[in-house]
Amino acid sequence: MSKGTLYIISAPSGAGKTSLIKKLLPSVDALKVSVSHTTRTQREGEVGGIDYLFTSVDRFQKMIGQAEFLEYAQVFDNFYGTSQSAVESDLHQGIDVILEIDWQGAAQIRRMLPEVVTIFILPPSTDILRERLQQRGQDNEATIDRRMQDAVSEISHYSEYDYLVVNDDFNTALNELKAIIIANRQNILRQQQRLNPLLIELLN
Repeated sequence: MSKGTLYIISAPSGAGKTSLIKKLLPSVDALKVSVSHTTRTQREGEVGGIDYLFTSVDRFQKMIGQAEFLEYAQVFDNFYGTSQSAVESDLHQGIDVILEIDWQGAAQIRRMLPEVVTIFILPPSTDILRERLQQRGQDNEATIDRRMQDAVSEISHYSEYDYLVVNDDFNTALNELKAIIIANRQNILRQQQRLNPLLIELLN
């Protein structure tokens, strides 16, 4: 069995990353999103183990001390982290794993796992990004202003990624994401492992 591929998908808040990934998962087999550990409070409607693995600050810091995270970050007062053992277990089963993390987490993982495939999702314009943040109805204008500033910082790292996808038309962006994953599965090293019996037969 060939090993799965680790994907990182990053985007500024409001670019539509989470919506795209939710639609992508049922359309591609052997693909899943890594569930992050977090110390933040569980919100209404969230399910532990599906949306996040909710944990205490003490437990999270113990996990840091035991080097259990592929990457972790502090966002305001909360910690978020990706379990190394969970990701490696899925990859060894031939499952492709997506991490939804920012450019800093991507840089941490790229140093450890240079074979990771990274994708950055861009909004079609600054005005549309602001409009999408306003339409969510979750934040006041001051918070939206801060998110817009954060977006500039996040987008400035686009050149560190392997692929760029613009989420203007949702279905087009979804098909482009799918195309990246399907094309990567035809990679020579992965196909050599998967098709070894066929290759032996064809060459004898």
